[in-house]
Amino acid sequence: MSDLRRRLPAGPPGEVWIGDDAAVLRPPDGPLLLAADALVEGLHWDPALTGPDDAGWKALAVNVSDVAAMGGRPLHAVVTVTVPPGRAGDLDRLYDGLEAAAKALDCPIVGGDLTGGPVLVVTVAVTGTVDGAPVLRSGARPGDLLLVTGPLGAASAALRERRASPRLTPRVAEGTAARLGGATAMLDLSDGLLLDVRRLAQASGVGVVVGGVPVAKGATLEEALGGGEDYELLLAAPSGHDVRDAFEEVRLPPPVVIGRCTADPGERRLGLGPLPEGGWEHDW
Repeated sequence: MSDLRRRLPAGPPGEVWIGDDAAVLRPPDGPLLLAADALVEGLHWDPALTGPDDAGWKALAVNVSDVAAMGGRPLHAVVTVTVPPGRAGDLDRLYDGLEAAAKALDCPIVGGDLTGGPVLVVTVAVTGTVDGAPVLRSGARPGDLLLVTGPLGAASAALRERRASPRLTPRVAEGTAARLGGATAMLDLSDGLLLDVRRLAQASGVGVVVGGVPVAKGATLEEALGGGEDYELLLAAPSGHDVRDAFEEVRLPPPVVIGRCTADPGERRLGLGPLPEGGWEHDW
């Protein structure tokens, strides 16, 4: 644990980060956002394809992605790691990825815990804030457009081809631009479009009709619809022009319209047919 203290940054004056019983932080001026996620080796990453450093990056980045999906920005992270006996080297590599993500995503690690166990597990909790009202899943209205911030299916295609996926980049700037452009609902596409668009529709009490979907290079339409792990943002907005203007103002590629919300809360369509079931869910 002393080695971790040396490699992680100290807090600014008036704050206490790693090394005490709890971190001491100044509260944000706006709403406080909290997100947490656990990644288990062999379940959330394949050690034959993904090293501990990439797993560490992913563990922090998926939480920052949740903050981005609210239209917010990250502030701090707390990390807990379970390490099997004899794998101290994997702990070092895991923290290589965690540190790199913390610096790249401007989300410093301020505390956490280290324990032993039968399998490598990394659990990250992130705080964030938003300048204004956060964008929830539940605000979409009939007539709103459905948009995504980029092509889908790349992660699923990489898994099919037995190669490592590129390190994910949370869409923080895109989430802020979507909020400023009038997004009424938003979430990140972690479990596949087919499942996540249903979540948005159910939370908002609207129907959805999905048309064309942007497919990543090398991926199939089926992987774009149900593969998951894309971490692009799915958003609803009443005006595609306002959203595009907000993205162009900060020089971001505009999101792609893939459908619309309808007044029938039971409607789930893909083109002229029913929206297929699909996406990733744990088997409880």
